Amino acid sequence: MSIANDFNGVTIKLAELLRHPEDLEKIPALKSEILRKKAAVDGQLKLGLKEQLEVTQASMNCMADGQKTVSMIKEEMKKIDKLCAEAQSMIKDFPHINMVSQTHRNFAQVEHMRKNLESFTDRLADLELKLRRDDDNLEEMPNLLAVHFELTKLRDLRDEAIDQIRKASDSSLQATLEDYFNRLDDTIEIFDQHIGMICMNLIPLVQQENNSLVVRLAIILEAEEKSDRKIKAMQNAQRDHKELAARFKSITAGPKALRGYKEKFIGCIKIYAEGQLQDSEQKFLEDPEKLEKAFKWFFNDLYAVKKGMVPLMPKKWRILRVYGDIYHNLMREFLIKLIDDPDLGNPHMLAIIHWGQIYYSKMAKLGFKENDLQPQLIDGREPELVREWRSIIIKRLGEAMDQIYQKDREDFTTRAPNTLEQDEHKYFHTRYLIDTWRLSRQSTEAAGKSDRTDVTEGVVDAMFRLHKTRQTRWWKIIDEEAGKYSTGQGENEGFQSLLDWLAAVANDQIACIDDNEDQGQLGYLSRFRQDYEPLVTPAYLQTSAPELESLRDGYVDLGTHCITTFVQLVFAVDFKGTLAEFFTPKWYEQTGMRRITSTFEDYISDYSHVLHPSMLDIFVEELADALLVRYLLGVRNRGAKLKRADAFSEKIRDDLVVTFAFFAQFADVGSAIKQKWRVVDWFSRLLAADKAGVAEVYVGFKREYWDLQLGWVEAVLKVRDDYERAMLNAVKSQAASLVVAQGPETIMSKVK
Repeated sequence: MSIANDFNGVTIKLAELLRHPEDLEKIPALKSEILRKKAAVDGQLKLGLKEQLEVTQASMNCMADGQKTVSMIKEEMKKIDKLCAEAQSMIKDFPHINMVSQTHRNFAQVEHMRKNLESFTDRLADLELKLRRDDDNLEEMPNLLAVHFELTKLRDLRDEAIDQIRKASDSSLQATLEDYFNRLDDTIEIFDQHIGMICMNLIPLVQQENNSLVVRLAIILEAEEKSDRKIKAMQNAQRDHKELAARFKSITAGPKALRGYKEKFIGCIKIYAEGQLQDSEQKFLEDPEKLEKAFKWFFNDLYAVKKGMVPLMPKKWRILRVYGDIYHNLMREFLIKLIDDPDLGNPHMLAIIHWGQIYYSKMAKLGFKENDLQPQLIDGREPELVREWRSIIIKRLGEAMDQIYQKDREDFTTRAPNTLEQDEHKYFHTRYLIDTWRLSRQSTEAAGKSDRTDVTEGVVDAMFRLHKTRQTRWWKIIDEEAGKYSTGQGENEGFQSLLDWLAAVANDQIACIDDNEDQGQLGYLSRFRQDYEPLVTPAYLQTSAPELESLRDGYVDLGTHCITTFVQLVFAVDFKGTLAEFFTPKWYEQTGMRRITSTFEDYISDYSHVLHPSMLDIFVEELADALLVRYLLGVRNRGAKLKRADAFSEKIRDDLVVTFAFFAQFADVGSAIKQKWRVVDWFSRLLAADKAGVAEVYVGFKREYWDLQLGWVEAVLKVRDDYERAMLNAVKSQAASLVVAQGPETIMSKVK
């Protein structure tokens, strides 16, 4: 697990260092820096390894010396045993003396046991009385030590009596003896309840400064711990040196069974903390922002142990470390359980991510170093949680954007009534534009709450991608719906609403990038940048600047595409018949250009109040460009033929006059439109030039419009009634030898 985490950490670090292709140039410098650091680390490791080896060797030497000492002790014990055996043979009548001595000892033991058994009932009654008095004064329990002292004697008495009768040749009275001691078990249970009550309320007792009771508990626990150690030693001796241990009465005397009061005390600490944890868990699940408040008791308990309990307990217990380890492990188990819960909410996950730093800071104030608190609080899963948190935000952001797109698509394709909105300026907008940016802001805020720049930067990158995807999707569905009318499959009833939608989508794009610093108004994109700017690193602001500009350009392109599509639909639906008459015999008789400009005026009048001014200027320019392109392409109309005897030059001039007069009313774009339409003059020259001068006119035309298409020139020449193959050959000859400098595209790039 730790290897996987280290690998992921390295991957994240590399991703931060190498964000762009040009960063690859940094690799040699990075490699040198890493090698330098590696050499320093290797040196430190070698020094540390040398010191560790020396310590290990010293420890092994100590162990060897200890083994030698133990062997020497064994040898000395054997010598003593041998001397005892030899001494017996040196004393006259030793067997008789030994038998008399043994008889006397046995008699004394029997007498002692008899007296204890006779007084057992009275002593037990006295203990029960003292325990009842302690029941009436649980805060002080004045008889606690006296009860423990006497109860220990009675326990030892029972253990000794049962042990002796088990070893006797006649064990028929064992059941009677066990019944005799039954009341002792009830008394022990009451005493254990008192001890358990104190252990379960030890922290409150310390906080209430009930030091006397705490100290008496410590004395009892220390005595029991000592007794248990003696029993363990006896059991080990009997297991390893059974014959030798049997000879020493001091080894076999005393308690026979482990009582485990120290272990029960440790268990009470854990049970007490677990009860507190359950309350804290409930509070945390109800309000994740109150995690620190919910665990206030946790650190208060440890503070009480440090200041109040440590002086009252045996130093060798290291009671603060005991409490710290138990509490730390419980905290870890609590957090791991929450992390592994698939239903854990995002705010709770974020709170856990933040909690580690707060937790270790508070524990450090209590004297616990982070390295001493093992295992790690959440097993070193912080990077994993951070990535998961970021993934959750990005996933839900993507899902929400998909839902918004589906709603937009449904509204756009069905074009149901009341699916468009108007702002305070009466401009059309789609219903869900604000939702997309509100969602972006909320996601940025959610990422910012992690206090991790890498999380915020990852979320911002995801939002860049999602907004670009939204642009691409709009572009696609606009082309799909517009294509129905271009191919004649669209319904006339939905045509006007489609135009309204195109105006609304175009306005949406302007709203995203329309910054008016004089009035203190910013577009959605600039406000989005303001939201994430304080949450990311300065380096990210620089590296993300191209993404931001690319997104801005995408809004401009999509808005322009909406207007361009609007114009294409107008020409496809409204002017299909009129455009087909250009340069045909009907052209001379009809006023097609006036009809077109009149329709233009109607559209501009209808949409000037619902279309953003910047989009309105683009709309006028697109109308002019589209009309110019289709006018020049009129030479490809079926039946198009210009006779030298007809006044086609005058008719073209009339069309220009009508066009210039109409577009002159638009001061902001009128001059630019007029300049583009001057290409018609070259078109007229190609039509009017004599056969010998056509090639020369072409050269002049090509020099001014470098992207003039030869195929269109051929179509122009063929529409002349005096067309000859030689005219086209002369133009092609000039085209083959003519070299012109290329510049920005002109209107002729669209005329093919």
